[in-house]
Amino acid sequence: MALRHNIYIKHNYLYLRIGLLILFLVPAKVFSQQDPLYTQYMFNKLAINPGYAGTNDMLSMMVLSRHQWVGFDGAPSTQTFTANSPIANKNIGLGFSVLYDRLGPSRQTGIYLDYSFQVKISQNSKLSFGIKGGGNFYQLNMVELKNIAPYDDPAYTDNINKFLPNFGVGLYYYSKHFYLGASVPKLLENKLEDNDHETYQGGKEWRHYYFMTGALINISSGVKFRPSIMTRLTSAAPVSVDLNANFLFANRVWVGGMYRISGSFGGIVQFLITPQFRIGYAYDMNTGELQNYNNGTHEIMLNYEFNFRKENVHNPRYF
Repeated sequence: MALRHNIYIKHNYLYLRIGLLILFLVPAKVFSQQDPLYTQYMFNKLAINPGYAGTNDMLSMMVLSRHQWVGFDGAPSTQTFTANSPIANKNIGLGFSVLYDRLGPSRQTGIYLDYSFQVKISQNSKLSFGIKGGGNFYQLNMVELKNIAPYDDPAYTDNINKFLPNFGVGLYYYSKHFYLGASVPKLLENKLEDNDHETYQGGKEWRHYYFMTGALINISSGVKFRPSIMTRLTSAAPVSVDLNANFLFANRVWVGGMYRISGSFGGIVQFLITPQFRIGYAYDMNTGELQNYNNGTHEIMLNYEFNFRKENVHNPRYF
C-alpha cells in the first residue's frame, strides 16, 4: 500500500511538471501569469501604475522579494526594486523600477522610468496622470525543458534572447483616506519568439488592465481598518480579483488577510519600525490541488522613506 501511494505521488508530480512544459509550448493565451503577482500590492503600486510616482511627500524606496509555490521546481520568483519622489513644486513625480522575474526556463529583467503630473481636485485630494517607459530583457532557455520531458527535438537546444521595449499609462486619484487607480503598465503586445521559432508561434506579452481602490476607516484612536481591492483583466486569462482587509494597531503593526478569487488566500503582517521604515511579510497558499505539491508563497518587503526636510512624521503612510 505504501509503495502504491508513493508511485501515485510521483505520477501526479510528473503530471504537474508536464503541465508546466505545456504552458511554454502552446500559444500564450493559456499563460496566465506573464506579469508578476503581488500580495502587498497596496504598498507596491509603482510597479503597476505610473500615476503613483511622487504622490508621497518624500523619496520612497522599496525592495520586495516574492517566492511563489515554494518547493515546486520552476515556480515563479520575483524580485523588485522601486523608487519614487516628488520634485520641484510637488506637482511632478518621478519613479524608477527594476524587476527580475523567473518562471521555469524563462527569465525577464525589466527596467522602467515613470513620470507623473498631479492636479489638485479639492483641498485634500489630487488626480495623478502617469506614463511609464522602458523594456524587458527576455530570456528563454529551451534546454531546461529537457529536464521535464526529454524529447528529441531541435527546438530544445535553442534559446530566445530579446529586448522588449514597452510603455504604459495610469491614473491615480488619492486623498489621505482613499485611493482609486486604473492603469495599463504595458500597452505593447510584443512577440516573445523570433519569426522562425515555430515552437512559440503566437506567444506574446498580453496587455493587462489593473483597477484598484482602497480606504482607511478609523475604528478607534488606536485601531484603523484598511480594506482594498485590486482587479486584473487580460484576454489571456480569467479575471483575477484580490480582496484585502488589514487593521493597523497603535500606528505600529498592520495585521490582515487576503483572498484571491482565482484561487488563493493568505495573511499579511507589517511592522513600522519607525514612521519612515517598515518591514512587511505576506504568506498565501492555493486552494486547489496544487497546494499538495508546494509550501505556499512567501513575500518580504522593506520600505524606507527619506525625510530630507527633517520634519516630524506623526503618522505612517497608510497606502
